[in-house]
Amino acid sequence: MKSGKAKGLVGLLITLILVGVFGYLAYTSLDDIKLGLDLAGGVSITYQTTVDNPSDEDMSDTIYKLQQRVQNYSTEAAVYQEGDNRINIDIPDVYDADAVLEELGKPGSLLFMDQDGNVILTGDHVSSAKAGIMDENGTDNYIVSLTFDDEGAKAFADATSANIGNPIYIIYDDEIVSAPTVRTAITGGECYIENIGDYEDANNLASTIRIGSLSLELEVLRYTEVGARLGENAIQTSLLAAAIGFVIIAIFMIAVYRTPGLASVLALALYVELEIILLAAFEVTLTLPGIAGIILSIGMAVDANVIIFTRIKEEIGVGKTVHSAIKTGFSKALSAIVDGNITTLIAAAVLFLRGSGTIKGFAATLAIGIILSMFTALFVTRSILYALFELGLSGEKFYGVKKDREPVNFLARRKVFFALSAALILIGWVAMAAGKFTGRGMFNYGLDFSGGTSTTVEFKEDMSLEQLDSQVIPVIREAAGVTEVQQQKQRESNTVIFQTQSLTAEQGQALSTALADNFGAEVISSSNISGAISAEMKRDAIVAVVIATVLMLLYIWFRFKDIRFAASAVAALVHDVFVVLTFYAVARWSVGSTFIACMLTIVGYSINATIVIFDRIRENLKEKAGRQELIDVVNTSITQTFTRSINTSLTTFIMVFVLFILGVSSIREFALPLMVGIVFGTYSSVCITGALWFVMTKKARAMKAEKAAREKAEKKAEKKSAR
Repeated sequence: MKSGKAKGLVGLLITLILVGVFGYLAYTSLDDIKLGLDLAGGVSITYQTTVDNPSDEDMSDTIYKLQQRVQNYSTEAAVYQEGDNRINIDIPDVYDADAVLEELGKPGSLLFMDQDGNVILTGDHVSSAKAGIMDENGTDNYIVSLTFDDEGAKAFADATSANIGNPIYIIYDDEIVSAPTVRTAITGGECYIENIGDYEDANNLASTIRIGSLSLELEVLRYTEVGARLGENAIQTSLLAAAIGFVIIAIFMIAVYRTPGLASVLALALYVELEIILLAAFEVTLTLPGIAGIILSIGMAVDANVIIFTRIKEEIGVGKTVHSAIKTGFSKALSAIVDGNITTLIAAAVLFLRGSGTIKGFAATLAIGIILSMFTALFVTRSILYALFELGLSGEKFYGVKKDREPVNFLARRKVFFALSAALILIGWVAMAAGKFTGRGMFNYGLDFSGGTSTTVEFKEDMSLEQLDSQVIPVIREAAGVTEVQQQKQRESNTVIFQTQSLTAEQGQALSTALADNFGAEVISSSNISGAISAEMKRDAIVAVVIATVLMLLYIWFRFKDIRFAASAVAALVHDVFVVLTFYAVARWSVGSTFIACMLTIVGYSINATIVIFDRIRENLKEKAGRQELIDVVNTSITQTFTRSINTSLTTFIMVFVLFILGVSSIREFALPLMVGIVFGTYSSVCITGALWFVMTKKARAMKAEKAAREKAEKKAEKKSAR
C-alpha cells in the first residue's frame, strides 16, 4: 500500500512539474506566435497594373496567384482589388515594408525563349516554381523544379524536343535570369534546373519565376506600415474570457466527475500550454477569430474526458471495482474518441491542403487541437487518474456511480423532430429568397465577401485605436448609414483608412462632412475595393468542404460497416449548416471571414457528437443482437450518451458565452452563430441522426424481408407447378 502511494505521489509530482515547465515554455512562446493584421498590424502594399484597363478575368487571376504567394508570409494575408487596376496586399505581423518588397519583388513579365529568340511560353503558364536540393553521391545539387499547366506543358515539350543540347532562356523584364541546357525532351509538364550555386540562389530564381507568372505586369504604387485594427483591448478581453471560462469548466468538471474531473483539469491545463507552444513552433498566424477558435477548442477538449468519465461511472454502476472501471472505461471509450477525432482530422487535413487564406489557418489550428486533445485525454488524463487512485482516492464516492435508467423514447417523437428541422430550414430558404427579390441580398455580406469603399482620412492629431473605435467609427456609421466599418491606422501617422460597405456619392459627401465637423479631419481619397475573399478562394473552400465531406462519409462507412451510418452523419451536418444559415438569413448577421471558420467549426463539432452516439448503437447491436427491438437499441444508445451530449455542449457553450459577453464586436459576430450551432448540433445528434439511421435501417430490413418472402413464395410456386 505504501509502495502504491509512493508511486502515485511520484506520478502526481511529475505531472505538476510538467505543467509548470510547459507553462513556462508556453509563456515564453507567446512572443513568438505570429499575429494577424487585426491584432499586430503589418505591411500594406498597393500595386497598379501597367495597363490602364485590365480585364476582370486577368485581375481575378492575378489576385488569386498573389494570394497563394503571400501565404509564405502568413495564411492570414489578404489580397483584394481597389478601383479598376489596383491590387492591395495586407501582410500581418511584418513591419519592414522595404524588406517585403525586396523579397516579393516587382511582378513583371516572364518569357521562356529558344536560342533563335522565339517565345516558347510566358510566365502565366507556370503553375509552380520551388527551390530544392538533390543528393548526388553525397554532394548537394541545388535545383529549381518547375510545373507547367496543360498548354505550357505541350509548348515546352515541343520546344525541348527541337532544342536538345541547346539552352532555353528564362527572361524576366528583358534580363536573362537563367539559361539551362536541354538534355532530353521534357514531355511530362515538369522539369528542373540544376547545378545552381547555393540554396539562396535557387530560392531567388524560383521566387523570380513565380513573380513573373502573373497574368498582369504590376508596379508598386505605394506601401505603408499599418497598426493593429483592434488594439490591445481585444487581446486582453479574449484572454480574460479564456481564463474565466477555464475556471468555470474546472469547477464544473470537479463538481460533476469528482476525482476524474480533477485529473481532467490538470490535463486540460497541459493541453492549453502545449497548444500555445505548437502554435509558435508551427508559425500559425493567429487572428482574433483564431483566439476565439482556441478558446472554443478548450471547451471541445473536455469532450473526450466526458466520454471516458461517463463510461467509468457506468462500469462502477454494474458492480466493477474502481480500478477495473477505470481500465474498462478508457478501453470502451477509445473507439468513439478515435473515430470522432480522426473524422474531424480528415476534414482539417483536406481544408489545409485545398483551402487558402483563413481556411488554411483555421485548419492548422483545428488539427493541432484535435491531436493534442486525443493525446491529453488518452494518456495524460489516464496517468493522472491512476496516480490519484494510488494516493488513496480509490473509493466509489470519489468517482460517482451511473446506474442504467429507463430509456427515453426519443424515436417516438421523430416525426416532430423531422418537421421542426424542415420548418427551420424552410424559413431560412424563404428569408434568403425574400432578401434576393427585395434587393437586399440573400445574406448580409460583409466587406470580406462583397467589397465596398476604402476612404483615406487625414486627422489633425494622432488618434489612438481606442479613440477610433469609440468616437470616430460611430460617427461614420451614423453619417454614412453603414453597419460594418474596418480601420487601418498607419504607423506614426495621422492617416487612417476606413473600409465600409459601398458608398454612394451622397453617402461619401455626408461622411466627409461629418468627419470635418466632428474631428476637423480631411478625406484625402476614396475608391472601391473588392472582397478579400475572392471567387477562387470561395471555390477552393467549397471544393475542400465537398472533398472533406466525401472522405468523412467513406471513413464512417468503413469503420461502421454500414453506409446508413455515414449517410445519417452527413445528413446531420447538412442539417446543422442549413439551420445556422437560417439564422444568418433571418437575423441578417454579417457574413464575413469569420463566417467560414464558424461554419467549419460547427461541422467539426457536430460530427464528433454524432460519432459518439453511433459508436454506442454499434456496441449495443453486438451485445443485444436478437434480444432487443431495433427501436429500443437506438433509444437505449441515445439515452446512455445523453449525459455526455449535454455536459460536453454545456462546457463548450460556457466558453463561447463568456467570450460573447466579454469580447469585442467582431468576436461577438463569431460567438453568436457558434452558440446557435452548438445548440442545434447537439439537437441534431440526439434527435435527428439516430432517428434517420433507424428509419433507413428499418426500411432496408423491410425490403430485405419482403424480397426473402417473395423469393420463398416463388420457390414454393415452382415446386407446386413441378408436381
